[in-house]
Amino acid sequence: MANEETNQTRRDFLRKSGAAALTSAMSLPMFLPARALGLKRRDTLKVGLIGCGGRGTGAAMQALHADPDVVLTAMGDVFKARIQGSLAVLKSDAAVAARVQVKPENMFVGLDCYKAVIGSGVDVVLLASPPGFRPREIAAAVEAGKHIFAEKPMGTDAVNVRMAMEACKDIEAKKIAFVAGFCWRYEPARREFFQRIHDGAIGEIRHVHATYLTGPVKPMPPASQRPAGMSDVEWQISNWYNFVWLSGDGLVEQACHSVDKILWTMKDVPPLKCTGTGGRVNPNNEGNIFDHIDVFYEWPNGMRATMAQRQIPGCPFNENADYIAGEKGLGVIKGRPTITGANPWTYDGKGGDMYQIEHNEFFASIRSGKPINNSHRMGVSTLAGIMGRMAAYTGAEVTWEHVMASQEDLFPKDLKWDGSLPIAPMAVPGKTKLA
Repeated sequence: MANEETNQTRRDFLRKSGAAALTSAMSLPMFLPARALGLKRRDTLKVGLIGCGGRGTGAAMQALHADPDVVLTAMGDVFKARIQGSLAVLKSDAAVAARVQVKPENMFVGLDCYKAVIGSGVDVVLLASPPGFRPREIAAAVEAGKHIFAEKPMGTDAVNVRMAMEACKDIEAKKIAFVAGFCWRYEPARREFFQRIHDGAIGEIRHVHATYLTGPVKPMPPASQRPAGMSDVEWQISNWYNFVWLSGDGLVEQACHSVDKILWTMKDVPPLKCTGTGGRVNPNNEGNIFDHIDVFYEWPNGMRATMAQRQIPGCPFNENADYIAGEKGLGVIKGRPTITGANPWTYDGKGGDMYQIEHNEFFASIRSGKPINNSHRMGVSTLAGIMGRMAAYTGAEVTWEHVMASQEDLFPKDLKWDGSLPIAPMAVPGKTKLA
C-alpha cells in the first residue's frame, strides 16, 4: 500500500508502531474485546502461528492483544531463525509476553510444519506463510475444525483457490470462525464509505478505477548472492515474492487489496470477464513476476472497473486510491474517504487500527458463538485478481466461467526442501497460453 493507504506490511507496522499502537487500538470503546463487553467467556484459546515473518508476527501480536484469554502455544516456519526472531519480538511486549507460551517441542520447522501446528492441540490458527502454501493450510485447518485467520490472498492459482473454497463449505456446519486478511474491510472509515455507496449515495455505479502504484516489495537478488549449496526450493522460498507460484505476482499478492475494494463496491458479485496488459521493464534476475499490470473488468450490466498496478522503483508519482463514479456523484478513497455530488459527505468518525480491529472482531465472534465467515468473499476477490493476472500474462480475454474451470495449478509436484525446482519462464503476452 502506498501514500495515505501506506506502503506497509505487518512487518512495517511492527517496526513503526510497536506495542503502543496495538494498545491504543484496543482503547477504542467500539472495538473492545469480549471480556470488556461482558460477554460469556469460554476456556483459554490456544493459538498456533504458521509463517513467522513480519506478517505472521504482527498477526500473533494482534491476536494476543485482542483477547486476554489467548495464549500462543505453537509456531511453524520453514526457517528456524524466523521462529526465534518472531518469539523475540512477541516477548518484547510486556503486555503479552507471559502469554507467549511456545515450548521448544511446539516449534515446528519444515514444509509440512502447518500439519504439526494444526495437530498440536491449538484452537485457532493464524496463516501467514507465502500465499502459494495457503490453500492446503486452509483445507487442513478446516478439516481439523480450527478457527482460522488467513492472510490475503487465498492462493496463487485457480485450481488451489477453488480447492480451498470447497473446503470452506464446511465452515458453518463446524461453527468455525474465518477472518480474511483483506484488512480494509475492517477499517472504520471505509466501512462507512462503502455502506453509503451501497445505500445509494452516488446512485447506480457506472465505473470504478483503482490504483496501486508503488515501488517493489522485495527485489530479487542476483544469482551470485545465492549461498553455495542452497537448494532451488530454499532459494525460491527465501525470495518468495518474486515467483508466481509463491506470490501470485504483485497484482495477486499486494494489489489484491484494490481488487478486493472493487469487489466490495460490487457487493462481491464477480466480474463477467476481463482483459489485461502488463510486463516487466526492469530486470528481475531469476524471478518471473511482472512489475506492472493493468486490468479491465466488466460486469453483466456493462459496468466496468479498471485496476492499475505498478511496482517499479524510482517513479516520481505513487498512489493508492479508489475512484467510484455513480449516476449521482463520485466517491473517492484517497486519505479520508469523501463523496461529492447529490449527497456530499466526508468521513469524520473515529479511527482505529484495522489490523487490530479484525482480530478483535475475530476473537469476539468466537466467544459469542456467532463466528465470522469471510471465506467466500476472500475466494472471490482472490480469483478476480488471478483472473486479471491470467489476462495480462496471455493477452486473452478471460471470463469468470474460465477461471472457475481453469486447470492452472502452479504448486510444484513432489516439493522437497533439498529438491531441484526449475524456474518457470516469465510470461509473454501473445505467446503464453491460457490454462
